[in-house]
Amino acid sequence: MRLYGVGSRDKEDTEDNYNHQPPTTNYQLPITIMELRHLRYFIAVAEELNFSRAAERLHMAQPPLSQQIRDLEAEIEVRLFDRTKRRVELTVAGRVFLEKVRQLLRQIEQAVEAAQRASRGEIGPLSLGFNSSATYSVLPTLLKAFRERCPEVVLDLHELTTPQQILQLQQQQIDAGILYLPIDLEEIELEIVSVLKEGMAIAIPETHPLATSTQISIRALSQELFVLPPARLGSGLYNQIRQFFQQTEFSPIAVQEAIQLQTSISLVAGGVGVALVPSSLQNLQRAGVIYRSLIEPTPEIEIAVAWRKGERSPILQHFIDSIYEHFSVEMLHV
Repeated sequence: MRLYGVGSRDKEDTEDNYNHQPPTTNYQLPITIMELRHLRYFIAVAEELNFSRAAERLHMAQPPLSQQIRDLEAEIEVRLFDRTKRRVELTVAGRVFLEKVRQLLRQIEQAVEAAQRASRGEIGPLSLGFNSSATYSVLPTLLKAFRERCPEVVLDLHELTTPQQILQLQQQQIDAGILYLPIDLEEIELEIVSVLKEGMAIAIPETHPLATSTQISIRALSQELFVLPPARLGSGLYNQIRQFFQQTEFSPIAVQEAIQLQTSISLVAGGVGVALVPSSLQNLQRAGVIYRSLIEPTPEIEIAVAWRKGERSPILQHFIDSIYEHFSVEMLHV
């Protein structure tokens, strides 16, 4: 940190008892810890306009205080006070210096406070990835719990598929991910906590002949067109849906792929087909779409929170703590 002082003195300012040399111009003054103390001494004298009272306020003797002020004036090559036996007054330069020094010390105090708050995880950014279905299940609760704990942390949210989250965790582009399990870990070690397990439901157009049924067998949909997650995703929800079809020996007629569940529901509303979705997606009420449970048992869709193993920044630790406070979580070892 550097304090820059530039200037020349008026003729009357050179006629003091301290025989200051004429100042150089465009010089740079580095501020050390000792010199910061000098600045506080200067403020005390400037506010008291009395060396005895200033010394008492600073809990020090007057002669050392007077010497410190002389040292400061010599260092910056500016006379800050007009001194006589009867009074002490700020020079014009001293008044300007007082204003700037007060600003400087306030900024230093603010910088120290900001650093301390950042070290406690109270301020700063947290980057989170999340799957689309988390929007309708765990994400609102997670965010609310974390907001209550750290209201001034800046959240940077990214809607991503599970493979995209794994990649961005590996590349340190996000701090944590809210994703589907299971996941294939090859080049990155993660710490993972499971926060939700749920079944699946079938989304159908509200005009569908089976709309009046409370439960539907998957076999009753053998002639229906299905909107499915892309096979290239190869993990999470896609694997669970594929497992369900294998267990029920059901071969769906795929008509369209959709990465995001909201897109799947929009396609169902448009009459393109039907879709298997996590049960929590029923919180997404869309005109033209209804949800029905399946007669056949469905695999569990599992949502977890993952972060890089061994990484516990103060902000991330607050996020993890908020998860444990508001969810019955299970730490997974993968």
